[in-house]
Amino acid sequence: MLGEYRITGRGAAEISASVERGVGSGELAPGQPLPPMRELAAELGVNPNTVAAAYRALRDRGVIETAGRRGSRVRPRPASTARGSIRVEAPPGVRDISEGNPDPALLPPLGDALAAAARHHARRPGLYGQEPVDPELARLARAGLDADGVPPGPVAVTSGSLDAIERVLAAHLRPGDAVAVEDPGWGSLLDLVPALGLRLVPVGVDDEGPLPDGLDRALRDGVRAVVVTCRAQNPTGASMGAGRAAELRVLLADRPEVLLIEDDHGHSIVDLPLHPLAGVTDRWAFVRSTAKAYGPDLRLAVLSGDALTIDRVQGRQRLGPGWVSRLLQRTVVHLWTSGAVDVPAVARAYGERRDGLVTALADRGVVAHGRSGMNVWVPVADETGAVARLLHAGWAVAPGARFRTAAPRGVRLTVSALTADDIGPLADATASALSRRPAFRQEGWGRARASLRTKAGST
Repeated sequence: MLGEYRITGRGAAEISASVERGVGSGELAPGQPLPPMRELAAELGVNPNTVAAAYRALRDRGVIETAGRRGSRVRPRPASTARGSIRVEAPPGVRDISEGNPDPALLPPLGDALAAAARHHARRPGLYGQEPVDPELARLARAGLDADGVPPGPVAVTSGSLDAIERVLAAHLRPGDAVAVEDPGWGSLLDLVPALGLRLVPVGVDDEGPLPDGLDRALRDGVRAVVVTCRAQNPTGASMGAGRAAELRVLLADRPEVLLIEDDHGHSIVDLPLHPLAGVTDRWAFVRSTAKAYGPDLRLAVLSGDALTIDRVQGRQRLGPGWVSRLLQRTVVHLWTSGAVDVPAVARAYGERRDGLVTALADRGVVAHGRSGMNVWVPVADETGAVARLLHAGWAVAPGARFRTAAPRGVRLTVSALTADDIGPLADATASALSRRPAFRQEGWGRARASLRTKAGST
């Protein structure tokens, strides 16, 4: 079963260390089965309970997984190369619309906000022992969440959305637990979940967000956590409407033990209403990032949730970075209170580019999706060929492999850098790159082009 590699040891710690050495050296390959506990115990001359303890420790550390009667095996390795590296380098003269960045022209200048933070620091320097969350930031964040119908809960601050999601998952889950994620979905999240030793369970999406049937299957299969995007879903632009949210709440209400995480990174760049799911389960977290509206380099997100979840997140945070810089927190306070971002204008700017591209593609017979945010998702039959042909035509787009687990192929086009004059040429190039129109059928997206034109005209 193990080839030439021999597991050794007399105690549980020695046996587990021997297995880890084999995995680290590559002599025990991902997916390789391990001996049954009684068989290995007999070979080593130890009690089966000793081997059981060793295997349990290895499962807890995410080294192995157990699949019932199929026994234990070495876990598949998390991708050592991030999905973000699945990219196309844009040579000189090629327009790069692959990175998913906001339009710098729509981000507010930070000079006044940083100066205001510095003045506040001069009056009250940030020192050890102070509260990790600036009181004014917490008040403003909580008021915004209250206005959007997010249930009451304490506020924490993290270094961006992904930091918040990682901390919440680590606060409740153990290696081997299953997490339901959107598919296609945020590539960084699809990297993070297996890197934590957790198991991805993909749930399909349409323009309204996660499909109820897919979430129902995931919940029935025993997922311990669900991560959903409220608005401006990456990469499809999906936005959860009231009807879809009501359907998902019914499903989640039957599983109160499931951890629910909602990512509202589209806050302040979309004008669609929020329909939160938070509070329907016992353990929940709601994340709101400043990156898309105020600047990715601020590295700040506010997090609210049930009291236990936030207490665990902040307790672990104290043992690491301690807190997110209060200078940055005060910078965000100034940005929020000064009205630095004209939300309707920003949402309108992204919407005109996004809807214009979706409509132009539909006019050329190309199915595309982009209900909110700054991205458009185009299903394709040949992902590699489409990316290569678009590059040859002068456009670098993001390969769908960065965002897919089981979903059909596609490419992502970010509209942030587009002008009105770019829409037609990009639509022409995309239509030309799709050598044959894909017979794309995914539950929830089997739509006629006429309805796509109607959808493209609304936000």
